[in-house]
Amino acid sequence: MGKTQWRAIDGVVLLNKPLGLSSNQALQKVRRVFRAAKAGHTGALDPLATGMLPLCLGEATKFSQFLLDADKRYITCIELGIRTTTGDKEGDVLSNEPVPQLTDDELESLLNQFRGDIEQVPPMYSALKHEGKPLYEYARQGITIERKRRKVHISNLAVLERTENTLTLDISCSKGTYIRTIGEDIGEAMGCGAHLKALHRVSTADYDPADMLSIEEFEALAEQGEDVLDQNLMGSDTAVLHLPEIVMSLQESKDIVFGRLLDNSRGFDEDQLLRLYVEGTRAFMGLGVIKNGKIKPQRLVNTSELAKN
Repeated sequence: MGKTQWRAIDGVVLLNKPLGLSSNQALQKVRRVFRAAKAGHTGALDPLATGMLPLCLGEATKFSQFLLDADKRYITCIELGIRTTTGDKEGDVLSNEPVPQLTDDELESLLNQFRGDIEQVPPMYSALKHEGKPLYEYARQGITIERKRRKVHISNLAVLERTENTLTLDISCSKGTYIRTIGEDIGEAMGCGAHLKALHRVSTADYDPADMLSIEEFEALAEQGEDVLDQNLMGSDTAVLHLPEIVMSLQESKDIVFGRLLDNSRGFDEDQLLRLYVEGTRAFMGLGVIKNGKIKPQRLVNTSELAKN
C-alpha cells in the first residue's frame, strides 16, 4: 500500500460514532477516508457511547471550540442498584442493592433536582487533567484527586422508559455535563446507586441527526469517488451559525485580510463575535470581533487567494 496523499480539505462532517471506539480512533478512521491533512473532533465520547461526533477538517478546526461549548442532547439508559468503579458498565461492581419501587410521581419529584442549573463533581474516570495528566490515569492507579464542583444546565430531562431496575432518559444539557455523573447521582438520590448502561449522543448544537453517517457509509461513498464523498462535507461556518453575520464588499474583505479595521455600521455590541462573508460569492472568511467600536479580524480561514486579487 502506498503512502497516503493527504489533501487540504475544509469543513465539518457528522460521524455516527460506533460502540467500542474512542473519539480519536473514530476521528483517525474518518480522516483517512477523506485523506484530510488536518482534522480534529469536537468533544470526546467514551468508547461505550455512540452517536453524533462532529469532526472538523482543515480550516474548520479553527472553530471546533464552538462545538465543544455547544449544547448537546443524549439518550441514556442507567441501571439502578449497581454501583461500579467507573460509573458505567465497563467498571468493576462496587455494590448491589435493592431498587426502591417509586411511583411515577415520586420519580418525577426526585428527578426535579437534576433539572435546570445543577452542580456536579466530575468523575475520576474522565479526561479532565490534573498537573498535565488525565484524571483517568490517576484512577487506574487507585489514586483519587479532589475535584471542584462545577455548574451545568440541564434544559430537559425526560423519562422515555422505565423497568424495575433501569431508566431510559432523554437529556439536553450544557457543555461540560457528565451524563455518567447524572446517572450515578440519580442512583444515590434513590438510595441504591446506579451506573451508565448505554449512552447515545443524539445531537450537538443545531446539527440534524439525519445528516450523520457511519464510518462504513463514509467508506462506501469514498469508493464512488471523492467528489461523491465530499458532498457530505458541511461548511466550516456551520460550527458558528449561532453568531450574527456580516457580508462585506470585496474591498472590505481585503482590508480584513490585511488586518485593517472596519466601521461597525450595524451597531453591534462591544466584544460581539461575527461571521464574515464576501459579497457575491458568500465565501466564509472566518470571524471578526467588535473592539473599540470597530470590526477587527479575530480568527480567519486561509484567505491567501483573496489577498492576491
